[in-house]
Amino acid sequence: IYTHNAICQKSVLFCFPSTLLVSMYTVALIGGTTGIVFMSLILKHQHDNLSITNISILNLVVAHGLFLLTLPFRIDYYITNYWRYCFSFCKLVSIAAHTHLYLTFFFYISILVVRFLPSFGWKPMHFQYPLIAFLFSATIWILFMVGFFTPLWIKYGKLNIYNETKCFKFHTEIKDHVVTINIMIAAIVLAVACTTLTIQCFILLKMVRANHCNLLSQQEFRAQLKNFWFISIMVICFLPYHIFRIYYVLNDTKNQQLLKYNETFLAISALCCLDLLTFISNNLYFLFLTDTNIVWFILVCRLPERLQKK
Repeated sequence: IYTHNAICQKSVLFCFPSTLLVSMYTVALIGGTTGIVFMSLILKHQHDNLSITNISILNLVVAHGLFLLTLPFRIDYYITNYWRYCFSFCKLVSIAAHTHLYLTFFFYISILVVRFLPSFGWKPMHFQYPLIAFLFSATIWILFMVGFFTPLWIKYGKLNIYNETKCFKFHTEIKDHVVTINIMIAAIVLAVACTTLTIQCFILLKMVRANHCNLLSQQEFRAQLKNFWFISIMVICFLPYHIFRIYYVLNDTKNQQLLKYNETFLAISALCCLDLLTFISNNLYFLFLTDTNIVWFILVCRLPERLQKK
């Protein structure tokens, strides 16, 4: 097993991408774990409001949590350049990254669509029923497990003989129909993301034209502004990977430099785990006013009242 310094001395080409990957995955692991802990506390206190939006956020917590469990093994590999676990686990860790990416993307879109509908005069009240939200959630998980995860698990690593001390080297299997599938998926993601951004801009423009004054005082306008968090994450984390993915699969996938770029863009997509931290910023007030934060409650609410009496 080589140390990271020894590897860097042997290959400068390996050192820089590896350091970058370790840094990004470490940020995703720490930030994502922190977000999951705090968001779990918030959802625990909102258990009586299980709308499809809250269920989707709960699904994000679960999806991020399962993915984050695999990150220590990725980080270990990129530091040592040595896979110390079984080859099947390498497949699992690799597939987890892609499954997490598309699950997260889908839940983003589902949240945005539900928030868009009232702006077009349709208020889907049945989405607010916990049972409907739960069934919708369960259906998505089943479809992803059966239609995405299982085929990848069956096909991954079957076309070549691999060195079991190395991992994430499945790029040699991107050929023929796999190239077409990759391009189609990337094109769909790009089209959906651009369409979502266009709809969001249209809704905001419509609101601005309807009421030029005091827009920020309107709850609906502020809610639509919050949607830009989801869209920004999609643009920053998902679009670069899929734009490069099209170029990557159409060119020589055995090119080591392109492989490093592909791994880097995939690591950028993992930073979407930080999304929960942005959601928490809008809900911190809820935590500060719970019975577990009595001191904060007294300082903010009781102390001013006593000062006024004096």
